[in-house]
Amino acid sequence: MSMTVSLVFLAVLMAAFGGWLFSHSINVRPWEAQAAGVESRQMPRAATAPRVGLAVFLAVVTSLFALTISAYLMRQEMAHDWRPLAVPGLLWWNSACLVLGSVALQLAWRAARHEQPARLLRGLLAGGGLTIAFILGQALAWWQLQAAGHYLAANPANAFFFLLTALHAVHLLGGLFVWSRCLFRLQQGATPGAIRQSVELCALYWHFLLVVWGILFVLLLRT
Repeated sequence: MSMTVSLVFLAVLMAAFGGWLFSHSINVRPWEAQAAGVESRQMPRAATAPRVGLAVFLAVVTSLFALTISAYLMRQEMAHDWRPLAVPGLLWWNSACLVLGSVALQLAWRAARHEQPARLLRGLLAGGGLTIAFILGQALAWWQLQAAGHYLAANPANAFFFLLTALHAVHLLGGLFVWSRCLFRLQQGATPGAIRQSVELCALYWHFLLVVWGILFVLLLRT
C-alpha cells in the first residue's frame, strides 16, 4: 500500500512539473513577432525547440527515477535481509545547498531576461558553486557511511541508498556541463540575451532535479 501511495505521489509531482514546463514551452505568440517585423514561422521554432527537447529528456529521466524508486520499494518488501540505513545528517545541509543553487539560477534567468550581465554572472557563479558544494557534500556523506561500516554490499538498503543518491548526482554533473558553457560564453563577452535560453534551460533543469531530490530525500527518511 505504501509503495502504491509513493508511486502515485511521484507521478503527480512529475506530471505537475511536466505540465508547467510544457505550458511554458508553448507560450509563444507569433502575432507579436509579426508586429515586430519578424517572420512568425521562425519564432516558434527558435523559441520552443530547446524547451520541448528538455521536456522530452525530463520525461525520460522521470521514467528512470520512477523505475528505480519502484525497485527500491519492492525490494524493501523483502524484509528478511533489509536493514534500514540511518540517513546522514549532512544530507540536510546538502539539501539546503541545492535549494539555494536552484534559487540562484532562477535569479540568473531573471537577470538574463532583463539584460543585467553583472547579476547574471553572480547568479551563475552562485548556482554552480552551491551545486558543486551539494555534490561534494554527498561524496562526504558516502565517505562517512563507508567509515562507519555501512558498505555498499552490506545489505540492499545500503546499495539502494548509494544508487539513488549517485544517480541524482550524475544528472547534476550533466547539468554542470551546460552551466559551464553558459559561464564560459558570458566571460567571453556574450550578451545576456545571447545566452538567455541556455540559462533558462539550466534553471528549469535545476528546479526539476530539486523536485526529484525532495522526493528521494523524503523517501529515504521514511523508509
